[in-house]
Amino acid sequence: KEIELPIEQVCVADELIVRPGEKIPVDGAVLSGSSSVDESMITGESIPVEKIEGDPLIGATINQRGLLRMRATKVGADTVLASIIRMVEQAQGSKAPIQRLADSISSIFVPVVLVIAALTFIGWAIVGNLTMTSAQAAGVMSASNPWIVAIVAAITVLVVACPCALGLATPTAIMVGTGKGAEQGILIRGGESLERIHAVRAILLDKTGTITKGKPELTDAIALEGMSVDDMLRLVAEAEQGSEHPLAAAIVEGAKARNLLLNAYPDRFTALAGRGLEATVEGYTLLVGTRHLLQERSIDFDAFQERLEALEQQGKTAMIVVIDGRPVGIVAVADTVKVGSAEAVKQLREQGLSVWMITGDNQRTAQAIAAQVGIPAEHVLAEVLPEDKANQVKRLQAQGLVVAFAGDGINDAPALVQADAGIAMGTGTDIAMEAADITLVKGNLKSVATALALSRATLRTIRQNLFWAFAYNVVLIPTAILSPLIPFLRENAPIFAAAAMALSSVTVVSNSLRLRRFGRQV
Repeated sequence: KEIELPIEQVCVADELIVRPGEKIPVDGAVLSGSSSVDESMITGESIPVEKIEGDPLIGATINQRGLLRMRATKVGADTVLASIIRMVEQAQGSKAPIQRLADSISSIFVPVVLVIAALTFIGWAIVGNLTMTSAQAAGVMSASNPWIVAIVAAITVLVVACPCALGLATPTAIMVGTGKGAEQGILIRGGESLERIHAVRAILLDKTGTITKGKPELTDAIALEGMSVDDMLRLVAEAEQGSEHPLAAAIVEGAKARNLLLNAYPDRFTALAGRGLEATVEGYTLLVGTRHLLQERSIDFDAFQERLEALEQQGKTAMIVVIDGRPVGIVAVADTVKVGSAEAVKQLREQGLSVWMITGDNQRTAQAIAAQVGIPAEHVLAEVLPEDKANQVKRLQAQGLVVAFAGDGINDAPALVQADAGIAMGTGTDIAMEAADITLVKGNLKSVATALALSRATLRTIRQNLFWAFAYNVVLIPTAILSPLIPFLRENAPIFAAAAMALSSVTVVSNSLRLRRFGRQV
């Protein structure tokens, strides 16, 4: 008897049915059926994984084509997804906040100014009363009351030292910087995120969905002499139209992109789980699959051995095409590198960053992708599980490096939170964006270099603002203290102090507004 239950009521050992296109509800194992499952959100493996009887299933991954009957082995808080969420929450709770420079300075500056103003009042009151008679005789402070002179001097110190410029130094730069980032598709969580990212010295880039597109595409079609590549690819694509497998969809889309007309559908079609397919199309019998499939059928493919190995070394999934019992060519599919990824890695390295690639994918594929974008082989971390991604970030942090992590999947969330600066692709999952300090709306890796440059420009502007605010006080506080001795100030000193205070605030705001030109400088 088949019944529908809320996921909260599923218990260990329950038997469940997962239809094509549905999410696998809990962790379990296949009892019967076969399918391909997209596990990229958890493992980072870009190519869907074939599942047959006895194979493990991970909750929240997507069943793509076949009907699966499974037994639940872990439910609720025990599932892989729940453990990832727990890790994210723990990492968020352990991240120490950065103390604002301006706040810590203000906490010292304000009491010091109050003391200086008090000393100014006391000093001029004593000097005025002691020298009042002689000063009047000399005409220096003509009929001025020494207590009024002292009060005016003290007020001048307080007005001129009003920390408006100091208070505006940080928020104005952050406001303009984050606004400029938003214009360029870089969403920055706040000033603390900007402060974190500017100090980054090493960056870990997740492979699937960050460096690569995250879905398979047709990359190669090779035919033996005497066979047209277009004819071979057209027949293969027509045969693959009978399959729901993601690799089949990639071949069909690749053939259409080459303007090949797919007018026929297979008359007979058999999917061979984990190995390939057998079909009859346009009167030809086609076999498309792995070397293991050809070995099972005792078909000699020595002529393709060298090319097969070369394609596999590049991290591609290569399939041999057999027509009417004769091997005629190879089609290869791979998760391809995003446009601009290689340039982005180059820009990051030019900024002095140590660039690493991290992935749950196999070592061979990882090395092939890294070579394409210019990441050194020794900076490639492959076959890394979700919990180990966060550990790899900790390992680099233990070496004294300030680490940024860029990723897009649920499996990246713990590492995004653990990193000093987390960068999520806007094309990725909600949990990744929630865990990150910065979200790149376009999902373009080149925006990582732009975000780092923007954060440095913003922090540079904040330092300049703080410098001008302090330089202004260093010059004008002594002037305010001595204002009774300066002929054109004296009683008018507070007016000049107010004007100077306003000018310092305008200077700081104007300097922050220079960040609006950032896009033209990058």
